[in-house]
Amino acid sequence: MKDTVSNERKSYNNYGTFLREKYNGQKVYKVIVDAGFSCPNRDGSKGFGGCTYCNTDSFTPELSRQLPSITDQVVQGIQRAQKSYKAERFIVYFQPNTNTYGDVDYLKKCYDEAIAAAPELIVGLSVGTRPDCLNPEKIALLESYCDRLDVDVEMGMESIYDATLQQINRGCSHQEFIQAVEWFANSPIDLCIHTVFGFPGETTEMMLQYIHEINQYPQIKFVKFHHLHIVEGSILGVHYKRNPFPLFTLEEYTDLLCQLIPLLRPDIVVQRLFGISDWELLIAPNWGLKKTLIQNYMDKEISKRNCIQGSQYPID
Repeated sequence: MKDTVSNERKSYNNYGTFLREKYNGQKVYKVIVDAGFSCPNRDGSKGFGGCTYCNTDSFTPELSRQLPSITDQVVQGIQRAQKSYKAERFIVYFQPNTNTYGDVDYLKKCYDEAIAAAPELIVGLSVGTRPDCLNPEKIALLESYCDRLDVDVEMGMESIYDATLQQINRGCSHQEFIQAVEWFANSPIDLCIHTVFGFPGETTEMMLQYIHEINQYPQIKFVKFHHLHIVEGSILGVHYKRNPFPLFTLEEYTDLLCQLIPLLRPDIVVQRLFGISDWELLIAPNWGLKKTLIQNYMDKEISKRNCIQGSQYPID
């Protein structure tokens, strides 16, 4: 018998259960769309080179990327998910790069094209971006879709410490993150916050403070947790090969999750516990397991240790 807890109700609010309950048991999958956006931290408007942990393969200029149209990407993505997973409904997910980095008219054109590819099947719009590429006008555009779709904005916090953000060449400050989060107060948009744990110089106590920061904002609906991994083609990859530094083992990272989950506000939904790179790009840490086995190991440990989301969240 396969040793797994992945289909059981977990002691934290996981995204799979959230989707099943929200959409009455229908199989809902995200369809990734690459609209050819760049990033202000790469094209020179704020900086060059991007965040030090990013794979520079994604830095390729728009005109040389030879992408299928947005419509084709959505249609093909839906067909693959229907065939492979018997998916029934879909969330259009603008994932690669900074998907609010453009003027409002252009953004609307991209979002409209994606939704129009299969309006009878698409139930959601998810847009990945950076804090410094949002403003009230762009948020208003995204809110205009909320009458017919579930809309979420996935925004990178990464770290709450400006010294770390400067070290990784993030190109924006934590105060810019806070300003962007505050723009979503009382918005119908669900906010998803992306974090990275394990940057050099940050202690466990420092990383746990991420959770206290996230808990402050009721507009934050989702979180994505990642551990720092080093990939080929990144600035950090070059530095790591020259002078390796400590990274999480699977056991150490799971220990951190077991400390932070009880602190996390009970209503927040965890979309992801960890991130993983393609094998051909991964330098370190290599945990030697496929994604499903890593997920199962973490879920089993979280359950075994009775780590219940929100059990240590202070109630006023």
